[in-house]
Amino acid sequence: MSTPLETKKNKTFYKKPLIGKFLTGSSENIENLDIDTDLPTIDWSTSDKNSKQSIGESKIAECCPYCKSKNFVKRGTRQNQYQVVQLYLCKNEECARTFTAQDVKGKHFPLNVVIEAMSYYNLGFSLEETCRIIEKKFNLPSADVDRSIEPFSRDFIAPTPATLSSWINEYSELCRYQRLRPYAIKMCKPKDTIEVVSMAHRQLYRFRYHRPKTTLMLTEFRNRNLGRLKEYLNAVSSETPHQYFQDGERMSDVRSKFSTADMIVRSKTNYANRLAAFVLQTVSENKARHEALQRFFIANDSCTVATEVPVYIRKEDVEYMENVLKFKVSNRPAADIDSSKASPLGTIILKGSKNPVPFPRLLTGHIDLIQIRNGQVHIMDYKPNAAKETPIEQLTWYALALSRLTGLRLFEFTCAWFDEKDYFQFYPLHVVKKIQTKAIKPRKRVIHFKDGTNVEVPRENNSKVIIV
Repeated sequence: MSTPLETKKNKTFYKKPLIGKFLTGSSENIENLDIDTDLPTIDWSTSDKNSKQSIGESKIAECCPYCKSKNFVKRGTRQNQYQVVQLYLCKNEECARTFTAQDVKGKHFPLNVVIEAMSYYNLGFSLEETCRIIEKKFNLPSADVDRSIEPFSRDFIAPTPATLSSWINEYSELCRYQRLRPYAIKMCKPKDTIEVVSMAHRQLYRFRYHRPKTTLMLTEFRNRNLGRLKEYLNAVSSETPHQYFQDGERMSDVRSKFSTADMIVRSKTNYANRLAAFVLQTVSENKARHEALQRFFIANDSCTVATEVPVYIRKEDVEYMENVLKFKVSNRPAADIDSSKASPLGTIILKGSKNPVPFPRLLTGHIDLIQIRNGQVHIMDYKPNAAKETPIEQLTWYALALSRLTGLRLFEFTCAWFDEKDYFQFYPLHVVKKIQTKAIKPRKRVIHFKDGTNVEVPRENNSKVIIV
């Protein structure tokens, strides 16, 4: 029986550049440009990948931006030149103001057009080339905010290079890749900037890899030891064992809990919150949030080097971590780990089963975002309502798998989950590597943060995670 890697008939994955055919300035090349499947907006009106892009997409309001009340109703629409905007009326008697779901005001063009144009420009296209691409992509006779609003007919006129330049200057503080762009365009052509591979691993995953950004981030002195990550990302498109992802258990389905002793989770504000809040204004369906975030981060963020990265870890790898590295991974007492004699693995609990099961042969997963910054590899996962989530097990398995695949120490990884409001991070090494002590009553450990916060680290496994 053939595997996905042994035959071309089994179309497990296909590979193509992010932009499709490179725009050289002629109208013929514009006609051949495949742009609807690989950049940060999605056409909700049709599944045809060759169709033009809809404009005017907007998220549904969550609360009143003035009083934060969730008691509001729809109040008609406002017709702008290129979109129909849904209006809302706050039912709070002290407020009673009319508002829209988007925070960005006073724009002649819809926000998703602005984001799309900046993404193309940051890939290496000139201002003039970007404007021609945008005109071709959004040249629709009608556009609507959602299905319930009657569309209107209006030809789309692309922004001028001067308008695009003003957008880039306005959002330069938010889209920090702008400072790396002059160096990146000298390394490769725009069509080769981002490698895209679509992988059918039970469901469709789109791996994206920004080659020049990775190279530039590794030139920083504090990131000099992370070169093995680049080697792994370079090999994903050609050497990933796709059959593993058809047979193995998913890391997100593991329900076994790691010990929370000797670890804390740090809550902070990060650029990822600002980027997510900005781009999610253009997403009208919840299922499209991950795709929109990944496309925007890979093109406009200065640290994000890859999205939807496939990782896997074998049973033998976990045995090595427990027996040699003395990690506490499976469900068994730490005293059972004996380096002189390889011990059998313990058990784990998987989704859908209440009782522990033997450790599976494979665990697989896909990492939402990978960033390189501050001498660390940051494994990030977008979680709506992040404050109510604690995906410590899922992210720790991602870190263990990527550490084993790249050869990097677990010490060099940081895990985080976030949404547009909250950002939480922790060190996976603290989750699986516990400090051994012979004392009956372990000594207190207090961490002093730069902001003056002092936190006592729990020395015993508690049911709740300490978040500071």
